[in-house]
Amino acid sequence: MVEFLQFTLSGIVFGIVYAAIALSLVLIWRGTRLLNFAQGGMAMFTTFIALEVVYKTGEYWAGFVVALAAGLLMGAIVELVVIRPTLNKPELNSVIVTIGLLIMLEGLAGIFYGGQFRSFPTAFSVTGIHLGRTPLGVSRFDLFVAGAVLFATGVLAVVFKYSSAGLRMRAAAFNATVARLSGIRVARVLTVGWALAGLLGALAGVLVSPSTFLYPNSMDSIFVYGFTAAVIGGLDSPPGAVAGGLILGVGLSYVGGYVGGGRGSDLTAIVAMGILVVVLMLRPAGIFSGDRLRQV
Repeated sequence: MVEFLQFTLSGIVFGIVYAAIALSLVLIWRGTRLLNFAQGGMAMFTTFIALEVVYKTGEYWAGFVVALAAGLLMGAIVELVVIRPTLNKPELNSVIVTIGLLIMLEGLAGIFYGGQFRSFPTAFSVTGIHLGRTPLGVSRFDLFVAGAVLFATGVLAVVFKYSSAGLRMRAAAFNATVARLSGIRVARVLTVGWALAGLLGALAGVLVSPSTFLYPNSMDSIFVYGFTAAVIGGLDSPPGAVAGGLILGVGLSYVGGYVGGGRGSDLTAIVAMGILVVVLMLRPAGIFSGDRLRQV
């Protein structure tokens, strides 16, 4: 019973990180119908920037804030400079561009920061919390990870539902042509969406790096899990992305703990790919998406 509780809580923590990546992919997909394969590379690069700030200032929170700002800025720049020129071209062009951007970012990270594994500091203790004499398998930093992503998700949900900016973003995502005819500057809305996706990716990178170490390819597997979570929940469904991340995180935690002997085993990656294939075969739109209507 104790092991079950530990695996569940640990899976929730990692699942929330997967959900952050999934949300960033959903934000971009809803606006441009494009999968950003460079999302993990962008998160990795902003995390390296944060680590340099932490080294120079000795302050974790300075690095944390700089990472979010860098993610916001990088997302906007990528949309304006790299993605926008490809939007009226064949869709394959955009896919190739994002893959090329990923390769470039990982190469630049290797040049600027080296290829060695780096440890990333934490804001709070990583010592496991006990409930009485029962170890819960999570630390104060894990609680911070969960709280930070849930807070960011809640803020985005409120913005999308109740603000005029959120209404414009939902309108542009639902039908860009009608939105333009209504006077909405769709291009600007798309830039904001990419910026927010960059921020979410940066948040995920900073929060997961203390557990996985930081190196140029460190976010590749996290991106794959985040993409799988987005597919499970539905690429048109932000709530589905969160649910998909939690389902995947808890499921992989059980597999790694009970079957594979550890979360980092090769079996978890195989299971994740198996889940992705099954969902694509049986429910391509995702478990939480409608078959015909896009959810806004």
